[in-house]
Amino acid sequence: MKELILGGTRSGKSAFAQRRAVSHGLPVIYLATAEARDAEMTARIVHHRAERPADWGLVEEPLALAAALRTHATPERCLLVDCLTLWLSNLLAAGDERLEAEMRALTLTLPMLPGQVLLVSNEVGQGIVPANPLARRFRDQAGLLHQQIAACCDRVTFVIAGLPLTLKDSPA
Repeated sequence: MKELILGGTRSGKSAFAQRRAVSHGLPVIYLATAEARDAEMTARIVHHRAERPADWGLVEEPLALAAALRTHATPERCLLVDCLTLWLSNLLAAGDERLEAEMRALTLTLPMLPGQVLLVSNEVGQGIVPANPLARRFRDQAGLLHQQIAACCDRVTFVIAGLPLTLKDSPA
């Protein structure tokens, strides 16, 4: 089962994803895409680590997400990716060629993975049009990424105010 979990900032999407991971009753590996490039992000990462169960595995992968998923996916494991929009930011900084290759790799890899895979991402397309070109490009790429990943997933859940709304639920 593959599930995309979308929501805005502080919507409760990560907490929901963690509860969903626990509900599968499988060992969990948390795939983190964030990089601690400043003190504020370092504090966020420390906070997120403290919220996760101590027995979860951790893989930090800011760019080669499809490869990390292929390496760690098994029928007896749940993978939790948090989050796709941080991964997208990292790829935008890495250049167009890497961005296209990694997005293509993820959409080709995801349907073939065994086990449970939960992917968390920020929905950023419901606000105002950003004032600068990079922010507009990020918003557009995030929307395209979400469409592609949603098409690959069995379930898509939107979380708002801590409440999940099922957008797609296909039988496994």
